Amino acid sequence: MLYGIIADIHGNLEALSAVQAFLAERGVERLLCLGDIVGYNADSDVCVRLLARPPTLAIAGNHDLIAIGRIGTERCGTKAAFALRRTRVALSADSKRALALLPRRRLIEGEIVLIHGGVADACEYMVSPAHIEANALLLREHEPSGRICFFGHTHVQALYEVDAGVATPRPTGERISLGRGGRCFFINPGSVDAARRREKLAELALFDSSRQEISFHRVPYEHERAERRAAEGGYRMTWLDKRVVAARAALAHLRPRWR
Repeated sequence: MLYGIIADIHGNLEALSAVQAFLAERGVERLLCLGDIVGYNADSDVCVRLLARPPTLAIAGNHDLIAIGRIGTERCGTKAAFALRRTRVALSADSKRALALLPRRRLIEGEIVLIHGGVADACEYMVSPAHIEANALLLREHEPSGRICFFGHTHVQALYEVDAGVATPRPTGERISLGRGGRCFFINPGSVDAARRREKLAELALFDSSRQEISFHRVPYEHERAERRAAEGGYRMTWLDKRVVAARAALAHLRPRWR
């Protein structure tokens, strides 16, 4: 089957729409979503309606879990935590119910595993071979048949090959053959939302499970419109918001001295 692999949409409908058009042109048969459907941008409800139900197979990311109160914002940056507070208020009851049904991990075709951050921790950033090696051991424990593990969260396209417990980064590009055998692979398709990147392109990957081929892609979208609507919706910190956050942090730092 030809799969479209996406992650970290963060309520960015402009970017998601561009990705869906790209996938339709290529005859993608099934969409796999690695979580963080909601978050930084203005259209979390619409993105949930498009992605949190069949025929898409999705899992929950840390932003999805925070939005429904399953976990807190302690491990988020200031801007992410600010946007998520707005997301919690704006998200509809139907969207929250749909997100609550998403698993944190999926196994497909007996060997394809979907996770968001790490195998056992949706908030873990896997950004080095050491992280991948540790998670390859966890993958063997939790999903023994898993050989191809798709993950998100870092907003960076990546391909790691794991052979005899050693993880090696491989170049990303088009028409990369994974082959078969004892090796396993950890693959990040990048992020649909590009707000955190200098290059404002939505990222995704295509995976042909019959040919065992992966390809990485980037597509343009209406970034300025998405940013404008996010600011209008209250998902971006104003200068006053930043001052308030800084003042609260300073007070929190001083409190121990007052005791």
